[in-house]
Amino acid sequence: MFRWMQSITAKVLGIGVLALIMLIPLSQADGLVRERQAMRRAASTRVAEGWGGHQTIGGLVLGVPTRREVRGSDGKVVSVRDGTEIVLADELTTVADLAVEERHAGMYKVPVYTGEVTLRGRLLPEDLRRFAADGGADWYPGKAELRLLIADTRGLQAITALTVDGHTARLSSSAARMGPYTVLATPVAFDPDRQTPMDFAVTLRIAGTESFSVLPLARTNSVRVRAPWPDPSFTGALLPGRRSIDAKGFDAAWQVLDLNRTYGQHWDAADTDVSDRLAASAVGVKLYQPGGVYQQNDRAGKYGLLFIALTFVAFFLFEVLNGLRLHPVQYLLVGAAMISFYVLLLALSEQIGFGAAYAVAAAAVVLIVGGYAMAALRARKAGMALGGVLALVYAILYGLIGAEQYALLIGSVVLVTVIGLLMYLTRRIDWYAQTTPPPMPDTP
Repeated sequence: MFRWMQSITAKVLGIGVLALIMLIPLSQADGLVRERQAMRRAASTRVAEGWGGHQTIGGLVLGVPTRREVRGSDGKVVSVRDGTEIVLADELTTVADLAVEERHAGMYKVPVYTGEVTLRGRLLPEDLRRFAADGGADWYPGKAELRLLIADTRGLQAITALTVDGHTARLSSSAARMGPYTVLATPVAFDPDRQTPMDFAVTLRIAGTESFSVLPLARTNSVRVRAPWPDPSFTGALLPGRRSIDAKGFDAAWQVLDLNRTYGQHWDAADTDVSDRLAASAVGVKLYQPGGVYQQNDRAGKYGLLFIALTFVAFFLFEVLNGLRLHPVQYLLVGAAMISFYVLLLALSEQIGFGAAYAVAAAAVVLIVGGYAMAALRARKAGMALGGVLALVYAILYGLIGAEQYALLIGSVVLVTVIGLLMYLTRRIDWYAQTTPPPMPDTP
């Protein structure tokens, strides 16, 4: 039993078990990243509460009061139901020019914006007449109103201009809601016998946090969003048909047809099914923060077990090739030092940025492990070599973190290369000879 415990096979299995044990503190470090991410989201929520949240703009749409009689089997009126029919514009153009800045909530930075949004559209009278004829209800176009949909009125700073058929109008708060959106309305007298379209235009000054979207509430929608933010993430039902992105910012444009949506050109405002579909049709942009601190920390942690195992293998090879013997506790101490890298990286990256934090944390662990290897292996060159290997490992890890799209390719190439190198270095080792315990000394 004693001899088996001294065998190389037992040593390899023991090192494997120690590497797996390292999963426990690695998972704790990963949980710490998740906790800090939640705190960052809470900071974003606090900023949004005082500034304006994820902003969505839609409209203007026409709301026309209706009255529908419900008759029984005998043809008599059983009840009368009042409602509102929503009619969308024939065309709508939305242009948003946003100015972006970063607000601080404690130590967290949250991108926010202000800007002017201009909406211009046209309602066709034939649409109203056609929908009124198909609806089976009495319409009251003389009591109609134009409705603007907005996600968060806290971010509405001003309505600088509103015109309907060239005449100045005024938007007011409305008790009505359309899905998750607040409604602002202005009354219009829409004569169904008119032969000319109803033109409208409104300019808003808005504020929001992290994202901006537009609802395509017309038969033909043109949306253009511009902002001095070099890393936009386009979101929503459709990607922009045209976009330009450079270090100064982005300029994106969408063309959305009614055929691209899951709802039609008119519906009853009480239809909750349509209201639930509105948000899914939005197009817009999120002010993405590339390689954010917590995303980078999370990506670094995914390779933690692999790099700890590689470091253990490096120590093991030095142990075998130089005829040395290391205790499992020494492996645990090396693993603990490497785990501390992830905690130190997270703490420092919140204060000085990821790049500088990575350099400091990696240098600290390389010096600790390299110095410990010199003492444990009783060889200065071996310790320096292991320190160099560890520095190379951290350099590779940094490259993997930065290469978002090519991380899998680079990681797989590195893994195959390392395995090939290990096979080359151990090609002449007689593992059966290594399992034979040294002869017992003769006793006098």
